[in-house]
Amino acid sequence: MNRRLIIPVLLLVGIQMLAFAAVGDEIPGSIRNNRYFLESVRLTNLAHQAYEEGDYDASSEYSEEAVRYARLSEEYVRRQLKIKETDDAIAAARKRLDYAASANAAVRYPAEYSRAQTAYTEARTYRASESWDDAIAAANRVLVALSYIGGEPGPIPQDGPNQLPAQYTVRTWINYKDCLWNLAGHPWVYNDPFKWKILYEANKSRMPQPDNPNLIEPGMVLNIPSIKGETRQGMWDAGKIYPALQ
Repeated sequence: MNRRLIIPVLLLVGIQMLAFAAVGDEIPGSIRNNRYFLESVRLTNLAHQAYEEGDYDASSEYSEEAVRYARLSEEYVRRQLKIKETDDAIAAARKRLDYAASANAAVRYPAEYSRAQTAYTEARTYRASESWDDAIAAANRVLVALSYIGGEPGPIPQDGPNQLPAQYTVRTWINYKDCLWNLAGHPWVYNDPFKWKILYEANKSRMPQPDNPNLIEPGMVLNIPSIKGETRQGMWDAGKIYPALQ
């Protein structure tokens, strides 16, 4: 291939590689504009300049280096985002553990609290060894173990046999398929998934993105409003059997 045609092709590849690091508002600027990205931009500009001046050998070398640094930037961005995802998961697990401790979970739910503590320790250990996915999975196990521990600290209320729960702590999608549609369909919620909008309107203000009913996060406490005059009180308890809403 003619060298004059090779150079633009290399430049195009470099620019396409750079696009990964440059797009996405969800990527913090400190990660997006990393040193590899900036060096790739500098080399791309030099390649353009050399090409315009007719120095095709230099332009080719600059282009190849620009692509190499763009790949390094992509690797760096992926790694930093995975670290952030891991740290966010561990922070959520720590927050849930702290709440459970304040609710006297070690006494009220000793087995679940013990599992959560073990999972949290595992998450921190995996984090230290840079096993990101294992750390995230362990942190999520904390949320699952403590998913139905809620309400104010104190003794477990003695609910009547026909009393339905007034709150629910969201669990993970991968394990429990929690979403507003599925939750509304539970017999002890509304026994009708089409009533998901009632849950949405009642909890919109506490959702991560109030305009997005599809986004609920593990550990969120959702209110379950009464819709037929039914009595509701307390947090949903996985160990209880509730009647279906009629």
